[in-house]
Amino acid sequence: MYKKIGLIGAMAEEIERIEERLDNETVTEKAGILFKEGIFCGKPVVLCKSGVGKVNAAVCTQILIDRFGVDAILFTGVAGALDPSLDIGDIVISTDCQQHDMDASPLGFARGTIPFAESSVFRAEPALVSLAAEASASVTQGHTVQGRVLSGDQFIADRDTVKLLHEQFGGACTEMEGAAVAQVCAMNGTPFVIIRSMSDKADGSAHVNFTEFAAQSADRSFRIIEHMVENL
Repeated sequence: MYKKIGLIGAMAEEIERIEERLDNETVTEKAGILFKEGIFCGKPVVLCKSGVGKVNAAVCTQILIDRFGVDAILFTGVAGALDPSLDIGDIVISTDCQQHDMDASPLGFARGTIPFAESSVFRAEPALVSLAAEASASVTQGHTVQGRVLSGDQFIADRDTVKLLHEQFGGACTEMEGAAVAQVCAMNGTPFVIIRSMSDKADGSAHVNFTEFAAQSADRSFRIIEHMVENL
């Protein structure tokens, strides 16, 4: 279905398991990002660590599309849970993505709305969402939900903000890259899905559990990506 797949993680922990399994690897540096082409689970892929934040993620995504010609993008990594039904280790698969820190409300736009844009909410490819859900059910033990991934250049660690993001935006989880990837993919007509494993509950306790659970959460995300690529 897809000839070449782009695989992105923001941090080294989120892609190192994939990198270990990459065959016939060639490396290209562009905009300070290392793009690693190779074969993963028998399929041509381009793997990269975008770096943290929306700008890094957007630049990385556009290069994957322009320079490497990927025709689908899977973003894997960790996030903070907003949905109170989610716990550490649970999985969120994006139905769509939105920037929660886009705020032109003094001009009369609702928070989260990109002024004068056709859309501010970017829908993931349904076939990839379904495949990710199937993969999660097959290879993980935890709870998996499909929902909205919220992104902003902020590490959320406040209970009041968690409540606002969940209630006002309908967010299932919050992180710092997914909506940027989603917007760039939408602008280019490139299918995508964001897969996030909960490393903390975005409630002020991250200093206790983020480091401890990030590696475990990244491993769950890796197993989902592995299963997806095998079945694409």
